[in-house]
Amino acid sequence: MGEEIRHAASVVVVREGTGDPEVLVLERGPASRFLPGYVVFPGGAVDDADTALAARWFDDEGEAARAAAVRELVEEAGLALTRAGLVDAGEPDSLDPVHAAPPSVSQLHELARWIAPDDVPVRFDARYFAIAAEPGLEPAPDGSEAAHAWWASPKELLAEWQVGARRLYWPTYATMIELAACESAKAIASLTFVTREPDDDEVVRLPRSVFWEE
Repeated sequence: MGEEIRHAASVVVVREGTGDPEVLVLERGPASRFLPGYVVFPGGAVDDADTALAARWFDDEGEAARAAAVRELVEEAGLALTRAGLVDAGEPDSLDPVHAAPPSVSQLHELARWIAPDDVPVRFDARYFAIAAEPGLEPAPDGSEAAHAWWASPKELLAEWQVGARRLYWPTYATMIELAACESAKAIASLTFVTREPDDDEVVRLPRSVFWEE
């Protein structure tokens, strides 16, 4: 039986690429408690402070997951979601741009909700949100939780995973499959899909690292 479930939020930041749409991904640092060395979307646990941020930004304490998504994007990638769109946060971990012009709920479209089964060591109830970005913005990873950050097409990331160059955990892998089927950033920004657990064939066929940390 896994530990008590934790609420979490992840962000799929998407922009138009030169060919396929591109999403922002991170490689977790070696000191990360969960999934060190894996490629993930920005995100993390929803904490008590996010309730206050939700009330301040969205006038609704119930939007703590969206507030956590905005906060984690600043902390891990140095990008701040404001009413005018995504901008460089400036100073590390600075929420000042968000405080000055809070985003609307509609700027964080909910893609999916991943709830980990009982046998996962670190259990989570994670809501995934999509945020649209304009070309030209570059992430500034914190160098700790996020060792690296870059833009890549979902198809490119899956191709790198296929040859063993990247590690993807099941929710990231399955989400990337859904994103790779979209032909534009607009399609990803409005995507909604139903999550699922892997079937027996996938458990046998896919690398062990997709289901268990390695």
